[in-house]
Formats: sequence, C-alpha cells, structure tokens
Amino acid sequence: MEGEGKTGEKSLLEDFRELRCTIEKMGLLRPNYFFFFLIFLHLLVLDAASWLMVWYFGISLVPFVTGMVFFTTAQIQMGWFQHDLGHCSVFRKPRWNHLLQIVVINMLKGLPASWWNHLHNQHHAKPNCFHKDPDLNMHPLLFSLGKTLSKELGKQKKKFMPYNYQHKYFILLAPLALVPFFQLSTIYFAIKRKKWLDLILVVTFNIRVCLMYVPLMGFNNFMVYYWLSRFLESSWFIWVSQMNHIPMDIDYDKNKDWVSTQLHATCNVKQSLFNDWFTGHLNFQIEHHLFPTMPRHNYWKVAPLVKSLCDKHGIEYKTKTLLTAFVDILRSLKDSGEHWLEAYLHG
Repeated sequence: MEGEGKTGEKSLLEDFRELRCTIEKMGLLRPNYFFFFLIFLHLLVLDAASWLMVWYFGISLVPFVTGMVFFTTAQIQMGWFQHDLGHCSVFRKPRWNHLLQIVVINMLKGLPASWWNHLHNQHHAKPNCFHKDPDLNMHPLLFSLGKTLSKELGKQKKKFMPYNYQHKYFILLAPLALVPFFQLSTIYFAIKRKKWLDLILVVTFNIRVCLMYVPLMGFNNFMVYYWLSRFLESSWFIWVSQMNHIPMDIDYDKNKDWVSTQLHATCNVKQSLFNDWFTGHLNFQIEHHLFPTMPRHNYWKVAPLVKSLCDKHGIEYKTKTLLTAFVDILRSLKDSGEHWLEAYLHG
C-alpha cells in the first residue's frame, strides 16, 4: 500500500510538471499590463472618492458613511493588489513588483511589505499545517480548528475560549482581533527585524491620513471613520481569506508532496465578475496555490486543466457559491467546536 501511495504521488507530480510546462507554453504566466493598470487606477479612484465625499458634502450621516464605504473598499482592493505584487505576478521583473508593492502596502495601506511577505510565504509553503502556516495562529487562543487539533485540545483539557460557541462569536471576534494584531505585530516585526524603511513609511502613512481627514471632520470623528473602516475591511478580509481554507483539512504537517498539500488545503468559489472583484480573484484559490506567480486574470483559463488533473488522480476539486463558502466557515467551526467539547468532557 505504501508503495502504491508513493507511485501515485510520483505520477501526480509528473503530471503536474507537464501541466506547468503546458501553461508556460500557453503564455498563462505572462501578465496583462492593461488589466493591472485598471486595477491600480480603480483603487486610486476609490481612495480619492473617500476623501472627496467628506470634503465636498461634509460629515452628515450619508456622506460620512458613503466616504467610509469608499475608504474600506479602496483599502481591501489595495490589499488584493499588493498580494498580486507580492507574488511577482504584475510585472515580469521581480524588482518592479517589489517596488510597487512597497508603494501600495506601505504608503497606501500602512503595513510593512516585508512583514506581509514573511508570513504569506510560509502560508503558501505549508497551507493548513499547524505550527507551519501562520494563518492558523488563531488556534488555540481564539478558535479551535480542524478535527484532529480540536480533539487533541479537548483531551488536554485546554479551554482558552468556549469553542463550542465559536461559530457564533467568529463573526464579531475574528475581525475585531485582527485589527490590533495587524497594527501591533507589524510594528513589532519592523523593530525586531530592523526594517527601518518599512517603519518610516508606515508612520508616514498614518501622518498623511491624519492630515487629510482630521481638518475635515475633527479628531474624534476621524477616529470613528478610520477604525470602523478598518473593522469593515478586516471583516471583508477574514471572510474571503478563510472561506478557502478553514473548511478544508487542518492538521499537523503530514509531509505529503507539495501538490497534494496545496490541493487538500484549498477550494474554489464559483466565478462571476462580482466574485472575481470582491475576492481579488482568490475565488480561484486552488489555481493560485498551484501557480502562485500566475497573474490572476488567467486563473479561469487554467482551471479546467487543473480540474482534469484532480479528476485523473481522484482528488476532489471543490467549487462552491460565495454564500455556501461563507456558511461552510461557520459549519466547520461548529463541527470542530463539537469535537473539542466531546473530547473535553469525555476524552
């Protein structure tokens, strides 16, 4: 049986290498500069609109909320775009990707590029592998994730939170926790790693945003405007980033081959113009993890080839609606919470 497994892995890897050669010949790793120009332009327009709204109409309820929605949308779209740049999928030369990523995430979002790349590269290397994927660091302090880890936690009689209710408190607690985590961990990372340029640019972002908005609405109103926008952005980010991973296999590293590791940790959300835009094309999470440097506008082209690869090797290629993907996060959290409670009470 072990020999058959090794043979299957070898066959999968050989077919994947062949697929990789095919997509290179098809030109699917080449970026469409006009596409990314439009992405960059539209996020700049959204960012400008958030300021113009309160500058022109004042801070009564409607322009205040509308401006906040523009600001939130601009920030999340900047996040998706810097993600493209971090994967070197916008320009052919890595240097240009790295430079523009610094502009977007450091100067337009207020987060260090080096911090993001450090965490995100680990996530791609070992997705959903506990102690190796930093996206799982919310376990066990806030949430209990996956059947295996949840049972283990319960048997150890550990209870940092009432995990059997985590599907109820996830909606509010996850984005609330992420906001201070991003703010504090980025500063800690920059100081510890002596990333002084990153730190200076982040401070510059905060000064710039204050100078833009405080004269228009006063400090107190700006605090509401800014931090509520960050909470909304955090909620958007959490639901999109976790819909492809939390419902999938979460466990310790089983030392599987790289392709199998990616396929068992990811799933897709159906394509539509809205889903592509709303998720920054991370609805094609399977293709993104298999080909992390592929420009996002080509995911839909390679998706049928990836599905054929999965079908050939008996690996489920999961595709859901956006709503189902969101519900599956809560369903998965409910299941793992029940596994924890059973082990905690009777293990």
